[in-house]
Amino acid sequence: MLDTILGALLPLVVTFLLGFVAAWRGDFGPKDASILNRMVLLYAVPLMLFAGTVSTPRAELSQDIPLLIALCVAIVGVYGVVLMVSRFACRQRMSTSALAALTASAPAVLFGGPAVLGYLFGATGAIPIAIAALVIKLTVLPVTILLLTLDTADGGSQAKRPAAQDGGYLASRPAPFLSVLVAKVAETVKEPIVWAPLLAFAVVLSGASIPQLIVHSLSTLGHASGGVALFASGIVLASGTIKVNWYVLLLVLLKNIVQPALVLSALRWLGYGNPIVSEAVLTTAMPAMPVVIMLAVQYRVAEAEAASAVFLSVIGSVVTMGAFIALTS
Repeated sequence: MLDTILGALLPLVVTFLLGFVAAWRGDFGPKDASILNRMVLLYAVPLMLFAGTVSTPRAELSQDIPLLIALCVAIVGVYGVVLMVSRFACRQRMSTSALAALTASAPAVLFGGPAVLGYLFGATGAIPIAIAALVIKLTVLPVTILLLTLDTADGGSQAKRPAAQDGGYLASRPAPFLSVLVAKVAETVKEPIVWAPLLAFAVVLSGASIPQLIVHSLSTLGHASGGVALFASGIVLASGTIKVNWYVLLLVLLKNIVQPALVLSALRWLGYGNPIVSEAVLTTAMPAMPVVIMLAVQYRVAEAEAASAVFLSVIGSVVTMGAFIALTS
């Protein structure tokens, strides 16, 4: 058991810390992290998801519907609850509430997933990564960017209008809510990280087969996705200011413990077993996404809190993910 936990989590921590140290030494900066992330999101992860998905038998893929439902409810449900509580109970700004909701709900499957879930589940680890990535990229991420855009536009001089691109999203001028949402979703669907796994799902469900020589060729760059993404995450976090308060600790608690615990309890209560339970729980137990920091910096919203929450979530995941690996084994 200990070997399994260390084998899954130690590469995540070591690679992350290497990126952190590299930034601290001045070898890499935030701009370098953006370039690395762009390579990962546009090429490495889409290829990894495509190769892993097309290698999955159709019968096995059709059994993952409960996994899709569980991840969708867990991610979107937690996002909605945190957004409402932060906005109306804690009386935070909508932009701050949206960023907090994304921090507490969206696991870093695109960054740590290949290293952790790939080790635990082998080739089939691409399935929960692909499903979670689709849910995040089609729901909570575009909604968060939309709310950030609208709120910072209303905030006038309090926020900077971002001009940078992150993962294919571009800031836009104020527009009606529905039209902006449709535009963001349309941009999302065009991204390789979205259409590549969808194409792979279609290939598998159609019964068509792709020669293993081609799949192996596509996997070469895909294998680098986890390491490069974690290294870039360390660079991003090194540029942030660490700030610990009750708000940050609550977000880390929600992401690292409450969300996967709810998924575990719900699936066990419904009578499901492994591999559905282990895949769903360990996917949601992944720490918060470094994209949260990028968005906070772009929109000048809760920058210190975002960096602190992601940092503590990553470091704390060594303990919390280890516990959930033991609980689901």
